[in-house]
Amino acid sequence: MLDVSGLRAGYGGVEVLRGLDLSVAEGEILAVLGANGVGKTTLNKVLSGVLPASSGEIRFCGETITRASAAHIVAAGLIQVPEGRKIFPDLSVRENLILGSYRRGKPDRARNLEHVLDVFPRLRERLAQMGGTLSGGEQQMLAIGRGMMAEPKLLILDEPSLGLSPLLVEEMYALIRRLNTEGLSIMLVEQNVVQSLEIAARAMILENGACALSGPASDLAANPELKRAYLGM
Repeated sequence: MLDVSGLRAGYGGVEVLRGLDLSVAEGEILAVLGANGVGKTTLNKVLSGVLPASSGEIRFCGETITRASAAHIVAAGLIQVPEGRKIFPDLSVRENLILGSYRRGKPDRARNLEHVLDVFPRLRERLAQMGGTLSGGEQQMLAIGRGMMAEPKLLILDEPSLGLSPLLVEEMYALIRRLNTEGLSIMLVEQNVVQSLEIAARAMILENGACALSGPASDLAANPELKRAYLGM
């Protein structure tokens, strides 16, 4: 579904991504893991058409989108839920969700809204509430629901557990697993190594803009190098 090869990108004269390769198969969860500053957000920006690649190729559903606009990439079905949620605080929950279908998904907007509210019943209870008055966990649900309104073929989730309590993190990962079992392909970009590896099919560890480790998530979870570097074991 997504195939990235030799990707390089950065800011000014500073290169952040250094020849990165990755792929996401249809129907799987790929976890892209790493600490702050290793290039995860830069990768998301390039994949979404917000930041241009300096070299390399990005193919999505058979189409080269390396230099496509952000609007074209969204229309193709590659949807990102950004770090920090980025909801519209002064719009209602309903209005935030409806805006998710602005570029894609308009014909089935009503049906998709019902599906989102079935997945996130707490949002149904708060449809008229302003987005900025929701709790952190509810705002994350709203951000994911807004992404679902665009009928994604691939959903990129950027740090969905950031700032949530341990109980809400468990709930969020259960919801991500549910979306995947319904057939949604997901690229999970996270610092939360342990729980991401529990739900992902495959994973890769980013270090200094390149892949340090990759493979089946179960293999990485048992990898002594990963345990030492990221889990302190």
